[in-house]
Amino acid sequence: MMEIAIVGGGLMGHGIALVLALHGHGVRITDTDAQTRARVPGLMASALATLQEEGAAPDGWDSARLARAVRVEAELEPAVTGAGLVIEAITENPEAKRALFADLDRLCPADAILASNTSYLDVFPLIPQARQARALVMHWYTPPYIVDLVDVVPGPGTDPAVIAAMRDLVLGLGQVPIVLKRFIPGYVANRIQSAISAVVYELLDADIAAPREIDDAIIHGLSLRIPILGHLAKADFTGLDLAQRAMANASHTAQGAPMRSKTLDALCAEGRTGVMAGRGYFDWGGRAPADLFRERDRKLLALKRAMAGIGRMEGT
Repeated sequence: MMEIAIVGGGLMGHGIALVLALHGHGVRITDTDAQTRARVPGLMASALATLQEEGAAPDGWDSARLARAVRVEAELEPAVTGAGLVIEAITENPEAKRALFADLDRLCPADAILASNTSYLDVFPLIPQARQARALVMHWYTPPYIVDLVDVVPGPGTDPAVIAAMRDLVLGLGQVPIVLKRFIPGYVANRIQSAISAVVYELLDADIAAPREIDDAIIHGLSLRIPILGHLAKADFTGLDLAQRAMANASHTAQGAPMRSKTLDALCAEGRTGVMAGRGYFDWGGRAPADLFRERDRKLLALKRAMAGIGRMEGT
């Protein structure tokens, strides 16, 4: 287990601290704002209570134990001294981050790993050169104690062993690390979400459908399949040759231009057209397509029943 410091106690910082503490890490958290620091224990205790109510918290935890596991510090130096990992979770302001990383360079052990929770900023030019080999992005999603995805992103000079170690740390939290090959603003999930948002706002502005209808399309169409199949496995089940033709014929892209994908074209040229061919984006292990369809259908029906039981968030 590591001693981990979190700089920034706001929406993301306190949630990341909770995840780390519940899995046995020693956590220190600091923020320059006194009111934010004062809110941290209560916010974590409230989130822990919700997890306990839903049976999603480890046994033996209560607010008193959590307060012992997460130390709130008023100053940066005692928070980061001796920490093996420091996670920066402050405002998305490049100059504020540059100043913080300069302070961390001065205060942290030479072998400390410096991670940023930034969503869109390329922080690597803001980090001192001497720290580049042990610097990376570790980006959680809100709320981090429920959403399992964590982007693990190297900089141009990051030691691959650091990426492997942080991937293993995330796995040890019971979460899902996505290791990118290089930094790109928004990573994967946020960029896909941005693309969805662009189309949704286009539909709204053109008065094509009302908000309820758009959300119904997402909940009852996209959302039913995505948790089981993702997007690329879903394409394998649909057939990549069909996806290729649909893409070429699409008229609802930017400026109505046909779309192409060199990755998709290459797979189709190799005969890797999805489940019916045994391989597409994924290798389906020589299993009969009928067996794969039956497994998919059973999972979809189970999810459909669960979603009906949970219900949706209703607005008027």
